[in-house]
Amino acid sequence: MIVLCLGTRPEIIKMSPIIRALREKGLDYFVLHTGQHYSYNLDKIFFHELEIPTPKYNLNIGSGSHAEEIGKMLISIERVLKKEKPDIVLAGWDTNTGLASTLAASKLHMKIGRIEAGLRSYDRRMPEEINRVLADHISDYLFAPTKGARNNLVKEGIEKNKIFVTGNTIVDAVFQNLEIARRKVNTLNKLNLNPNAYFLATAHREENTDNKERLKGILDGLKLVHYEFNLPIIYPIHPRTKKKINKFGLEIPKGIKLIEPLGFLEFLHLEANAKLVLTDSGGLQEETCILNVPCVTLRNNTERPETIKVGSNILAGTDPHKIRAAAKKSLAAPANWTNPFGKGNAAEKIIDILVK
Repeated sequence: MIVLCLGTRPEIIKMSPIIRALREKGLDYFVLHTGQHYSYNLDKIFFHELEIPTPKYNLNIGSGSHAEEIGKMLISIERVLKKEKPDIVLAGWDTNTGLASTLAASKLHMKIGRIEAGLRSYDRRMPEEINRVLADHISDYLFAPTKGARNNLVKEGIEKNKIFVTGNTIVDAVFQNLEIARRKVNTLNKLNLNPNAYFLATAHREENTDNKERLKGILDGLKLVHYEFNLPIIYPIHPRTKKKINKFGLEIPKGIKLIEPLGFLEFLHLEANAKLVLTDSGGLQEETCILNVPCVTLRNNTERPETIKVGSNILAGTDPHKIRAAAKKSLAAPANWTNPFGKGNAAEKIIDILVK
């Protein structure tokens, strides 16, 4: 039996191909949802939207400090694992859920499969980087999305026979869920937009939203991008970011259209048809690369260096003029790169390895 541990919406998205692969192969599994960021009632809609079964367990942890979240998760996850006694605990990514799941399983001497292993920003100020490093080093099967990620693990002394290059399940998820999106939603009509005639922006990371200067730099940069290209910038704003903008007394520049957060299928449809995406999200760096949409990353580093190498992504930081320059450079180059994250069969590879 395999337990799939997740706790945030990006994890649900990236785990959805694994769930489908397990279901198709008729294997015994269940999903454990920590409820790290959102209420379970809201996430029920998410599972329904992606046409995957709802979790067997929901821990309703909720938001808190990193110590609070991980501590509560360890206690609750351990109880479930002791009760169910799975053969494999499958978790991953850079969240507190990913770290807590692997820690709990490790303490119980259970086998751990680690999805998206080996990503590194080499910035230990990021809590996500701490989560990645710790979880990778206590896992038994490390599923690296790329050869570069595999090399990172080898350099850190992890045994080569534990590492498998599988591609990234985000490729599977984008292809599979885009088909569902085309059947179910039409976000462009809803927002009165035309394909390739708008920019899409997101910013939610602590290092940007909790710092007034960096957050102002992002907003000023979006303002310059709008003036440069005279295209609307659609910004589905995270409630936490909106709260910080109000707290710091910042203004939303002309040309930026704030909208409420979207469901995943609506957002994916919006992302796939954007002319350019400006974001501080790691997942969107991958998704835009797969969708052949240029990306400007509002950070000084990235754990997805493959996107920089193939030319789908440019690091701009939060300096307004660098953001504008990066947008100009991105749009001047042809979007004809090769996706480095696999062919869309990562989930099947991961399950086959675990079965063997």
